[in-house]
Amino acid sequence: MNRFLDEKIISNWNLLFLCWLIAAASIAGSLFFSEVMEFAPCSLCWYQRICLFPLLFIFLTGLFPFDSNVVKYALPLTSTGCLIALYQNLLYYKIIPESLKPCTQGVSCSEGYIDLFGFLTIPMLALIGFSILTALLLILKRRISL
Repeated sequence: MNRFLDEKIISNWNLLFLCWLIAAASIAGSLFFSEVMEFAPCSLCWYQRICLFPLLFIFLTGLFPFDSNVVKYALPLTSTGCLIALYQNLLYYKIIPESLKPCTQGVSCSEGYIDLFGFLTIPMLALIGFSILTALLLILKRRISL
């Protein structure tokens, strides 16, 4: 019985550690694009950063010792970031008209800086990162509730 519980805790800890790694890589990428490549972040990028940056500390405090309550604090941030990234992708691919852009001054929210493999843009990378984090947290939430 104890062995089963230990394996379950270790498995959940590994899932949370993966979330921390993804958040750390996303933050490093975000800072690389703005500080090294000197791509100015748009309004939507700033809102996504507000959702992303606290996750690094939330996941870290949830790891030592493992705290299942981390899902309650992280899931709203990843879900909100995912929705903002989805909105930015719809603007970027011109599915939403440009008149609905939140950026009226400064850097445009639909400006393309990179285009890897023909589809990987900065908004798409943000959407992929937030989607993976949200999915992993939902898996963790389900495992904890069982």
